Amino acid sequence: MSKIDVVNQQQDFLAVDIFSGAGGLSLGAEMAGIKVLVAVEKDKSSALTFKKNHPHSKVIIDDIRKIDPLKVAPKDPFILFGGPPCQGFSSSNTKSRNLDNPNNHLFHEFVRFVRVLEPKWFLFENVEGITTFDKGNTVVQIKELFEELGYSTNEKVLCAADYGVPQNRNRFIMVGNRIGIDFVFPKPFEQKITVGDAFEDLPSLSNGDLKDKLPYGAPISKGNQYAKLMRSGLKKCRQNLVSRNKEYVIERYKYIKPGQNWQAIPEELMQNYKDRNNCHSGIYRRLDPTKTSVVISNYRKNMLIHPFEDRGLSVREAARLQSFPDNFCFEGTLIEIQQQIGNAVPPLLAKEIFKKIIECNTEYGSRRV
Repeated sequence: MSKIDVVNQQQDFLAVDIFSGAGGLSLGAEMAGIKVLVAVEKDKSSALTFKKNHPHSKVIIDDIRKIDPLKVAPKDPFILFGGPPCQGFSSSNTKSRNLDNPNNHLFHEFVRFVRVLEPKWFLFENVEGITTFDKGNTVVQIKELFEELGYSTNEKVLCAADYGVPQNRNRFIMVGNRIGIDFVFPKPFEQKITVGDAFEDLPSLSNGDLKDKLPYGAPISKGNQYAKLMRSGLKKCRQNLVSRNKEYVIERYKYIKPGQNWQAIPEELMQNYKDRNNCHSGIYRRLDPTKTSVVISNYRKNMLIHPFEDRGLSVREAARLQSFPDNFCFEGTLIEIQQQIGNAVPPLLAKEIFKKIIECNTEYGSRRV
């Protein structure tokens, strides 16, 4: 038996997930071989989604500021991870991007959990905008807080499209450990997954469809490993739920070709906009099947359009763009589900980071055997 095998037998990869949301980080962790013992999430529908898809994890539905870490989680877990609410750090949210937003200080709760539980590793994720918030001082402050607790840290903005996710979604990731390891982030993949890859076998739908189970559509191409992975062996496709847009919105969709946005809509059909020049570039965008998707953080509000059909995205299509497999089902109202998907960390991105953490930990352990 090799030294690495010995280390793996001795190591229990146990985790605590705080600010868990629907469970994108936890799903990626489980894919990498980590067992999530406890999750903490304030939003009820997100917590119910987490519980449905992680039945062996204990889920605490409460405000994290009221929770004693030692009453809900074990001391010295392998890893603690999570992403405090990021609306205040987002560069797209100018109304709350300031130091007075209480959500901007919830990272102190993350630090508190690390201080009390003393995990070997932690993973802190957030929006890319945190790197420029308060002129970069927020990230500096977070690093200093962890260093005071004895953790060495490394941080980077990663694009999900570089790690097998069909979406250009940037996330700030900070990884720390208290065992002296210089963590190196995983290398990007060479191949990109497109919207066409993600949607190839999904059923055709219409505006406002609310069909829970449908047969899959076209066969999966031989080389489309992503669709095969996402289908996860199911015979029928779940949660084919599409918001109903008004007819004048659908009429606008008809003028937009793949890759185009609201600018392709005739001016006479945009009379309810006081100033078209103030329209955000992300609204009324039809996805290009030959490319990775734009960010889908609020795909209903932004009215992202299916590549070929004149309608918005279904729950299952949005989930695929986030790399949630088809056997992952969401709880709550349609609007709540759409928000859960938009807020989530893509599981396949998370998986690669956790795999690298385990690899670094194992290599360190093998040197000590």
